Amino acid sequence: MSWISNFVLPKIRAVVPARKDVPDNLWTKCPQCGQLLFQRDLEANLFVCASCGHHLRMAPEKRLAMLFDGGHYQAIELPKTIVDPLRFRDRKRYADRLKEAQGASDGRDALLVAHGTIGGAPTVAAVFDFAFMGGSMGIAVGEGLLAAARLAVLQEAALVVVPASGGARMQEGVLSLMQLPRTTIAVETVKAARLPYIVVLTDPTTGGVSASFAMLGDITLAEPGAVIGFAGARVIEETIRAKLPEGFQRAEYLLEHGMVDLVVPRRELRDTLSRIIALLRRRPAPDATRALASAS
Repeated sequence: MSWISNFVLPKIRAVVPARKDVPDNLWTKCPQCGQLLFQRDLEANLFVCASCGHHLRMAPEKRLAMLFDGGHYQAIELPKTIVDPLRFRDRKRYADRLKEAQGASDGRDALLVAHGTIGGAPTVAAVFDFAFMGGSMGIAVGEGLLAAARLAVLQEAALVVVPASGGARMQEGVLSLMQLPRTTIAVETVKAARLPYIVVLTDPTTGGVSASFAMLGDITLAEPGAVIGFAGARVIEETIRAKLPEGFQRAEYLLEHGMVDLVVPRRELRDTLSRIIALLRRRPAPDATRALASAS
């Protein structure tokens, strides 16, 4: 042991105050402009960068609180589904991936369904969680959307769906692809009841999600800058062997080409939904409940 470690270091430690534990989530870096954003300010600004206006991803609980009147809503328990039907394994067992993701999301899957009011009108909302395996759609998500449709018809409420997904969940194979027609049927039952079905496309909305319920809204809204499409831009370029236009698959590009009805900044979203729901409110068809029962 040298005189530095025996004498000098203890003296330094005695002079320098002990380091307090600092939370590692105080700051968030904007993925668009690189600006460091103080977490408290970011939350107050609805997770929109104050420097460049980039709309960062939101946890489903915070998004629901933003959408419903007074931030009040009631989440529902979704049906239990089969776990790991294919016993899938890549670098890790699918069952282990699910447990890890569920541990960070209080046991739920990639979808959170809740009901409340928007602008005073009864509304059911189904919000995706991109942090849960990329918001991928498996059996549990399909069942969740069916449950949301049933609840909307039962309460004579509007159905608002907020996707944020990379598409179908590959670990469930063809069973995940079966959710495309099942979620489409769920949407049709809401429309058969003459109830509003509104989709709010967020970043990203891709794959099987965009090929099913996400593009069937009576009104389709999108957040600024959201990536929306089926296949990725690089895959499309390699397939057609051509350079894609600037901003291809962004919300603004889709608005210009008629795929989206309106691009709405997050702070204006609740008021916009309130006006749209008020305009679209209709009485349900008498056979809507029977249609939902046959869909499942």
